[in-house]
Formats: sequence, structure tokens, C-alpha cells
Amino acid sequence: MMFPAKWLVAGLSLLALSVCAAPSATDIVERSDTLLWGKTLQGDMDMIITTPTWEKTIALKIWSDRPTKSFARIVSPAKEAGITSLRINSEMWNYIPNIERTIKIPPSLMLQPWFGSDFTNDDMVKESSLVHDYNHKLLGEATMDGQETYEIEGLPKENAAVVWGKLIFWIRKADFVPVRIDFYGERGELMRVMRYSDVRSLGGRNVPTRWNIQPVNKPGKHTTVILKSGAYDKPIATDVFSLRNLTQKE
Repeated sequence: MMFPAKWLVAGLSLLALSVCAAPSATDIVERSDTLLWGKTLQGDMDMIITTPTWEKTIALKIWSDRPTKSFARIVSPAKEAGITSLRINSEMWNYIPNIERTIKIPPSLMLQPWFGSDFTNDDMVKESSLVHDYNHKLLGEATMDGQETYEIEGLPKENAAVVWGKLIFWIRKADFVPVRIDFYGERGELMRVMRYSDVRSLGGRNVPTRWNIQPVNKPGKHTTVILKSGAYDKPIATDVFSLRNLTQKE
């Protein structure tokens, strides 16, 4: 049976549109990452560190110029106020005002906790890139925390300087909001879980404003970041990302 040429053309056009409309796994991860961080981000956040015996809240100011520069300053409590962290490319420094000392963080310590939290030095300055340092594979679609999501696997690229052996992302289909990321060690063991929630309008976009990270091997311990304000894609003065700024008072 022969079909009219116009039917064939229409069918091929619809097929092409459907292929173009389906984002790749890397595209999904990149859209989610860009939604969360923008090209630049200036914001205020609270970091709540919870253990079985105590809880502490740290107030932070952050500046990020993707993908190479980040700066964070603790503003409270008084004991930690003035502590700063700077990353330029693959180099990171912390300044500790109590001892008036700037410390360069070696690559071997990027997995160490950032000032007692469950976030690592690598997390705080975003040295490794969830987008560019991993090969992504779409595993399918899944319901996670009651939301329809893409489920994506991330495996490190051959020469990438990363600290995780595998990542599993769940990213909301409707708007690319991240829902959850599982982090696995080099031997395939689940190490920690990051959950994103409380989606609100912030800085002109809908973003999850509550990020909770929980290590699997430390029951009762977790850290929650609450993003209180955010300005996206605004110019940031170059001297923010400088060694001199590490020692400057707010």
C-alpha cells in the first residue's frame, strides 16, 4: 500500500520534532544545575548542622561565578564569624580569623567536612562539576518523593578529578528542579543522599530552597541548607574572588 508523499513528509516531521523535544541526560543535568546556580549567584543561606546530641546554625553569604570561582563568608555565630573560603579554578583557601591565618586546602582534603558540616570542601566551592566531569545516562523515568522525575546515572569521565564513583540524579520532568542525588563511593557503596525541597520563587526563578544532605553511615547526623535570598546572573566584582578578600571584614 502506497502512502501519499505529503503523509510521509508529515510523519517524518513529527518524528524529528519528537526527537528534538527529548533532552539528553547531560542536557537534563545541565538545565537542573543552571536552574540552581545560574551563571552567577549571590545569596544568603543558613546551614543547620544536626547531630544526635547538638544542633548549630551557621549564617553564610555566598558568591559564585560559574564554573571557575566561588567565595563563602560565615557571618554568624560570633565564634565562626569571619571564616571565609575561596576557590579559583582547582585551588581552594580557607581563612581562619581567630588565628589570622590563610590555609591552602590540598586536593587530598577536598572530601573533608566543611567546618563540621556534612558538606565537603568540594561541595562548598564546587570544584568538581556534576555536569562536565561525568558521563550521563538516562535510566528512565521514576516517581521520587511524589514527583515525576528523570532518573539519570552519572559516571566519572576518565581523567576527571572527582571524588565520587557514581551519582544517581532524580530531576523533575516538568521544570528540571532537582529532587534528589545519591552519591556512591569508588567501590559502589552508597555514601550520602542529598534531597531538595521547598520550591519557592527566588531571584526570579522557582528553585528548591531547602537542601538536606545525610551521610549513610552516620545515623542521626545531617546538614540542611536553607537558601534565604538569591540574585542570579548579576555581575560580581572581580575583587570578590581574591586572596585579599579572604581577610576583609564584612
